[in-house]
Amino acid sequence: METHRQGTTLFTGICVLIGLLVVIQLWLVAACLDALRAGETGVLAAAAAASLVILAVNAGLLLYIVAFDARLRHTQRPPRE
Repeated sequence: METHRQGTTLFTGICVLIGLLVVIQLWLVAACLDALRAGETGVLAAAAAASLVILAVNAGLLLYIVAFDARLRHTQRPPRE
């Protein structure tokens, strides 16, 4: 039961982190659109690179959650009778 509680805490923390990263990505999109309207194209490459890094972090966190869930389900299977 303790592993389930730890898993819930871990899942919640990672979901909060993913939400924060998505908000940062939305801010980057807004900043890019504003820079594009102003004609400043030099900012676009840096913002695109930062967005790709955030995408990679989010993908890694998602893979970690899926693997952790699979391990948790595997260890808590009821015994066969």
